[in-house]
Amino acid sequence: MQILRCALLIAALLSAWIAGTSQAVAQIHIRYGQNATSAGSLSSLPLTVAERKGFFVREGINLEVVPIAGGTDRIVAALDKGEIDAGKNATPYLIQAVLKGSDAVAIIAQTTNPVYSLIVRPEIKSFADLRGKTVGLSTAGDTITLSAVRLLASKGLKPADFRAKAVVGTPARFDCLKSGECAAVPMGQPEDLDAMRQGYPRLAFTYEAGADLIFNVDMVRRSWGDKNKDSLVRLVRGFVAAYRFINDAKNHDEVRTIVKDSLKTSDEIARQIFRPYSEADKNVLPRQGELDLAAFDRVLTLMAEAGVIPTPVAPAGRFVDLQFLRAAGLQ
Repeated sequence: MQILRCALLIAALLSAWIAGTSQAVAQIHIRYGQNATSAGSLSSLPLTVAERKGFFVREGINLEVVPIAGGTDRIVAALDKGEIDAGKNATPYLIQAVLKGSDAVAIIAQTTNPVYSLIVRPEIKSFADLRGKTVGLSTAGDTITLSAVRLLASKGLKPADFRAKAVVGTPARFDCLKSGECAAVPMGQPEDLDAMRQGYPRLAFTYEAGADLIFNVDMVRRSWGDKNKDSLVRLVRGFVAAYRFINDAKNHDEVRTIVKDSLKTSDEIARQIFRPYSEADKNVLPRQGELDLAAFDRVLTLMAEAGVIPTPVAPAGRFVDLQFLRAAGLQ
């Protein structure tokens, strides 16, 4: 009897080992593109958390992160060429690509409301002081530009009241500010804190104009998604788990540590950077990756007002596919 029990135990363990091995072998490989310069940055926080906590592995996903050099607009191009299966992109670049014939479609929200500081020269004390001055922005259709222009408008400054200068990249915008050529520039974290330590004040946060945009999305080719629905639902569930983890107050200390490690910064800087992420009213990240079509429509409206897409504006449904979020139990 004892021999029989041992034999049965060995058989059960062997069966479990074989099942586990088969599951590991059967893991789904997805090539995920992201801007090479944003690896480990705050904009990659959901991806970083999902990888560190094993949320993709739990879903049977072997995620290969493919760095895309040359700017965010190159990611949708890589997707169209079949060089990646999915990827993160700024919403305006997705919109412009789709309007030009791209098969790309948004499947999950990434950053809903970016944290950008409007950093100014020391002599600028109010928004009124920016009248007639040069404001260093990003490209015309970029969400950084759109959100900064909306902030200025909310403070009484129309585009005709200041000179806009396209300066791509936070470091380049800070150089413009230091040289005196720019009177104000939007800066991301933690570069804004460094600028403030050097004597350049923060006039406002861009989210003060409204926490109701979608800054980044995860996207796939619509045709590829239709053929790989189960794989994408698994990917979506991995990200959903990451957002839930980040937004759960009991995990905030651990998330701050992840921010600190990723940015190689101090505890205090990590605390300052993460603070808006932990405040629900700032709406920096989606609660579970949900895609708010009304927020997407606002991005479309801002782009149309900026003259970078034609009117009448196409509806959000042309650029968004909610079936994967729905299949994951959301939306």
